[in-house]
Amino acid sequence: MKHKTLVLSAAVGLLAPVLAGCGGSGDSSDAGKAIVVGTTDQFVATKAAPAPFDPAYTYDTSAWNVLHQTIQTLTHVPRGGGEPVPEAANRCLFTDHQSQTYRCTLRPDLKFANGDPVTAEDVKYSIERVVNIHDPNSAYGLLTNIGKIDTSGRTVEFHLKSPDATFPYKLATPAAGIVDPKQYAPKKLRDGFQIDGSGPYVFKAKVENNTLVGATFTKNPNYIGDVKIKNDKVQMDMFKDASAMSAAFDKDDVDVMLRMTPDQIKDLTDNPRKDVNLTEMPGLEIRYLGFDTDSPVAKNKAVRQAMAYVVDRDALVDKVYGATATPLYSLIPAGITGHTNSFFNQYGAQPSVKSAASTLEKAGVHTPVKLTLNYTTDHYGAPTAKEFETLRSQLDDSKLFDVTIKGTPWDTFRPDQTKGDYAIYGMGWFPDFPDPDNFTAPFLDKDNFLGSPYDNPKIRNEWIPESRRKADRGSAAEVFGDIQNQVAADVPILPLWQGKQYVAAHTDVTGVEWAVDSATNYYLWELGRGSSTN
Repeated sequence: MKHKTLVLSAAVGLLAPVLAGCGGSGDSSDAGKAIVVGTTDQFVATKAAPAPFDPAYTYDTSAWNVLHQTIQTLTHVPRGGGEPVPEAANRCLFTDHQSQTYRCTLRPDLKFANGDPVTAEDVKYSIERVVNIHDPNSAYGLLTNIGKIDTSGRTVEFHLKSPDATFPYKLATPAAGIVDPKQYAPKKLRDGFQIDGSGPYVFKAKVENNTLVGATFTKNPNYIGDVKIKNDKVQMDMFKDASAMSAAFDKDDVDVMLRMTPDQIKDLTDNPRKDVNLTEMPGLEIRYLGFDTDSPVAKNKAVRQAMAYVVDRDALVDKVYGATATPLYSLIPAGITGHTNSFFNQYGAQPSVKSAASTLEKAGVHTPVKLTLNYTTDHYGAPTAKEFETLRSQLDDSKLFDVTIKGTPWDTFRPDQTKGDYAIYGMGWFPDFPDPDNFTAPFLDKDNFLGSPYDNPKIRNEWIPESRRKADRGSAAEVFGDIQNQVAADVPILPLWQGKQYVAAHTDVTGVEWAVDSATNYYLWELGRGSSTN
C-alpha cells in the first residue's frame, strides 16, 4: 500500500497537494470502464424528509456531494483550493469597493443536460426559489442577504443587503445551484431522487424501498464549464455498513472507498497492501454538542459551562477515533484563518470536576443534573454510538450529571432537531466553504442552520457584519477571535473534535488526491484509470 499525505497551506485552510508516492500505474485498457465508488452515506426519502436532492431542501454534505456533480453553480472553488472562480459563468466580480454588488456573465451556449438553454433568468429563478421555499432544513440562510437580483442578456447582478466578501463562496454551494424551471416548481419541493441540471454529469438513481442503493454519474455531453472530466462514468454504491463496503473493495467490486471508519483506516495503515493507496489529508470536519438554549435543562448557562469543564476531548478522541481525529477547542478548526483555542483558554487543559461543581453551585443548580444526549445512529458512521457512550461515562463519572443517551435515524433526527425537540444533541459540520465565516454564522446568525434560539446581539449585529466587510480575510482574524471567545463564555455549542480525511483506492485509479478535499467535498470528475498525471 502506498500512503499519501496532503497538507493544508497556511492561507485560509486551503488544500495544497504535497504527495508522497502519487498513485500507481494501471492498465490503460480499462480507461473507459466505470469507476466504482463505495460509501456508507445513506439517502432515504420519507414524509418528513421527502426531497433528499432538491437544492431548496437539503443542507447535508452527503447530498451536496451528489449535487456538486450534477447541478452547476456560477462559481466554484478551483482544483486544490483558493478563491472561487467562474464555473457556469465566464466572468464574476464585485463592481463596487464595499463588496455589496456582485455581477456574473454566463458562458455562451450554456445548456441543461436535456439540451435546453440555461439563461440568466434561470439563475435568478433557482436562487429565489430556495429563499422563497424557505425550508428549515435547507441552506436558504446563505442567500438571505441578497436584496435584489437583476438580469440582462447573459448577465446576473446581485445587490446585497449588506457587504459580504464571502458571497462568491456562497454562490459556489449547491444552495445556489442552477435548476431547470420546467422540472422544479417555484414553491414546491421536488420529492424523490431526480436531479436535472447542467453540471458535469447526468444522474441516474437506483432506488429500493425509498432508499438510494446506487447511483450512476454519466458524463454530460452538453456540459460547458470550468472543470475537466477525466472519466465517462462513475458508479456509486451505497453500503449499509463499513464491513460490507470493505468486502466489496477486497473483491475489486469497488475501486474507491469513502467515509471509512477509524478501524478500517487503522487496518489499512497497519497492514499495507501493494494494490491499495491510502490518501490522508487534513480535515475541516468538526463534531460538537448543540444546545437548545430555551429548553429547561440547557437554558441555564452554568449547566453548559459545567459540561465544558467535564468533557475530556483527549480521552474521547483516543478511545473512539484514534489518529483519525484531534481534540477541538473552538468552533473554527485548525487550518482556518482566525482559529483560536478559546475553550482551552476558558476551561483549561484538563477536565476539572471541581470547577464544574463550583459553577453549578454558584448558579444554584442541584446535582446530579439529568440530561439526555441525542445523536443520529446512521449519518456520521458507526463510531458515533461509542462516542456518546464515552461522553455519558465522562459526565456520569463526575457525579454532577445523570445522563441518558438516545440514538435516532437521521431521517427522523434532523427534522426533530430542527423543530427544537432536543435540548442537547450531537451534530457534525463539513464547511460549505473554507472561511471562518462558515464556522460561525451558520450557528450564530439569524436563520441559522441549527434553528438555535441563542442570540448574542454583539455577535449578530456587530462582529459578523464587521467580518464580512473585510475583503482581506486575514484582517478579520481579530473579530473572529472575539466571536470564539464569546462562544466559549456562553457555550451555545460545545466543540469536541476535528477529523482528518482518508480515501482508499486501488492503484489503477488516478486523481484520488484531487477528488476529495479537506471539507469532504467530492469531485468525481478527477478520477481516472491508468498512469497518474498531476
